[in-house]
Amino acid sequence: MLGMIKNSLLSTVEAWPNRVLSKGEKEQVSYEERECEGGRFAAGEVVGKPFDEASKEGAVKLLKYVGGSNDKGTTMGMTAPVSITAFPTEDGSFQQKVKVSLRIPSQFQDNPPCPTDESIKIEERQGMTIYSMQFGGYAKETDYINYAAKLKAALGSEAAYSKDFYLCNGYDPPMKPYGRRNEVWFVKQ
Repeated sequence: MLGMIKNSLLSTVEAWPNRVLSKGEKEQVSYEERECEGGRFAAGEVVGKPFDEASKEGAVKLLKYVGGSNDKGTTMGMTAPVSITAFPTEDGSFQQKVKVSLRIPSQFQDNPPCPTDESIKIEERQGMTIYSMQFGGYAKETDYINYAAKLKAALGSEAAYSKDFYLCNGYDPPMKPYGRRNEVWFVKQ
């Protein structure tokens, strides 16, 4: 637990490598199209719980993993964002299933430590292009749903992206009270 706290408070945060391809704005909604690098990710699914509870539980497990709960006892440092895959229902709310993931820091990409928590898996992912919208505050399920609706409206019907899931991203530790960064990502098809 101490390793997790030390890692999230005192370590440098490595950003998920990406580059901005374009920026857009429609009806006072700003968004970006970005290309994100692939790589190895630590990921865990949480099923049967509301989004806010499930995402917090999954994030804590990942923070413990990068904070030293791994077969090497290595504190790896933090990466951002913590990404939560949400699965919307017909009415726009979320199913009680999330996948919380974190890109493994660059220095551990080739040989990541194995998680001691069996619910955490190491996954190899391809790069992807995303549409992204940023907002502040302490994000909850309702915030992600509202901003996803704004992004969808801004993109219009011309943009092709996956409709059966989207990514809810948080960049800041819970103890940061101001200047928080959250994003909704639609994965371009």
